[in-house]
Amino acid sequence: MSDEPKLITRREGAMGRVIFSNPARRNAMSLDMWSALPAAVQAMDADPAVRVVMLEGAGENFVSGADISQFESVRLDPVARQRYDDAVETAYQAPIACRKPVLAKIRGICMGGGLGLAAACDVRMCADDARFRMPAARLGLSYKLEGVRRFIALIGAQNTLDIFFSARIFGALEALRMGFVTAVVAPDRLEEEAQRWAGLVAANAPLTLRAAKVSVNALLAAPGQQDMQAAEAASEACFLSEDYREGVRAFLEKRNPDFQGR
Repeated sequence: MSDEPKLITRREGAMGRVIFSNPARRNAMSLDMWSALPAAVQAMDADPAVRVVMLEGAGENFVSGADISQFESVRLDPVARQRYDDAVETAYQAPIACRKPVLAKIRGICMGGGLGLAAACDVRMCADDARFRMPAARLGLSYKLEGVRRFIALIGAQNTLDIFFSARIFGALEALRMGFVTAVVAPDRLEEEAQRWAGLVAANAPLTLRAAKVSVNALLAAPGQQDMQAAEAASEACFLSEDYREGVRAFLEKRNPDFQGR
């Protein structure tokens, strides 16, 4: 595998994979990688064969953060910093805006920007070798308000302040206790568990999954940004769908439903 920082995309049945690859820097995100993420996720979102999107790191790490070696060239003056910050925030929004469930599969290091990316996914699971950290206070930078809101929604205000104030490293079991991840498994079982979960999700009605995601995002949005009409429309679309009729028929006929997403 090339050492050039890049995103790798793959489609495997109903799963679309987006893989962060920067082996020399433990998959740290370069500006090009941040910029490429929205299009990569949107392509998976537009593919009717894909039911679940998974973000993961190449090799034994998820994402070690932003590529700090670039900061003096891409984040020094106010104009360059704004351009960089916009690219990062757009990348964070990509898993949120995706209409399909997005899973973060985490091994090894998940820190800084990697922690932010994981927080932007719908569900997170990790190997027991995972290590997490929010090192902003060690770098003298501030996290955007929207990003802080996502952490509070996931792990509460006290845990958010703890990890931001201390900038400490914490492990998989503490991430589970906080509610940041839903499952912790041995590294050699992480892929199996991720595929098992993705298979469960892929067998369900896509419009129902979409409605659940739209509703949760609306309820967690900041005041004034809650799109309740979109949530209600997504819910109504389920009851008007052929999948709803298929689900009822399958239940009555005692068979597995064959959902088509329409």
